[in-house]
Amino acid sequence: MGASGAVTRSTLRQQIADALRDEVLAGRLQPGREFTVKQIAEQYGVSATPVREALFDLSAQGLLESDQHRGFRVREFTVADYRSLVEARSLVIDGVIRGVFFGPGPWPAQLEGYQDCLVSVRRRAQEAARAALGGDLDILIGYDLRFWRELGVLVGNAYINDFLHRLRVQAWVFAVPYLRHDARARDWLWHGHPDLVAAITLGDHDAVRAVMDDYSTHALNWADRLAAGELEHPGRGGPEPAAGTPEP
Repeated sequence: MGASGAVTRSTLRQQIADALRDEVLAGRLQPGREFTVKQIAEQYGVSATPVREALFDLSAQGLLESDQHRGFRVREFTVADYRSLVEARSLVIDGVIRGVFFGPGPWPAQLEGYQDCLVSVRRRAQEAARAALGGDLDILIGYDLRFWRELGVLVGNAYINDFLHRLRVQAWVFAVPYLRHDARARDWLWHGHPDLVAAITLGDHDAVRAVMDDYSTHALNWADRLAAGELEHPGRGGPEPAAGTPEP
């Protein structure tokens, strides 16, 4: 497990958490990988306190699991977990769309100041789509997470935005090991970001819903492929077990 760069003393807790999250998303810290506070502290050359705080932060985000005696472990998500993440995300987004389009007041994208936000979001969308079409997973993950994070500003509710961000990070943590071992990964990388921005800019409710339905359907179809055993579980050398099936 290699260090992701020097960590300054000013924001140790956040920087360590960000560095480890990047390691997980990049697939360098595989699901099930165990480590201790001492190991991470030695890796970054810092004291144990900010490391412990960072690891507990990542545990609270659902990326790590803690064990009083063995330290921390990268969480292993199942296909059933992934489906639940996608379904939860879809339900929240559906509620957001209904609230924004049918709630009181104008569509946020038409308000003063939001056009500047859309300019930035549009750039993220173009970069994310380009990376997806090119099969560049490392570039895609960064732009995809930034895209949805910035787009969430239009919702005007930081709690919803944080919740959805957490679900997306967890979904990527599950997906990354599979995608890195799949020769057809490019076919399963969603690239509808620009279509969503275009629909939002127009304030077109039906178009927004259609793009978001495609987003969720795309993810669930990929989960079906995993459940059918079309891909081996990286690290196990066998197909992903069905929910409730004991692992060897």
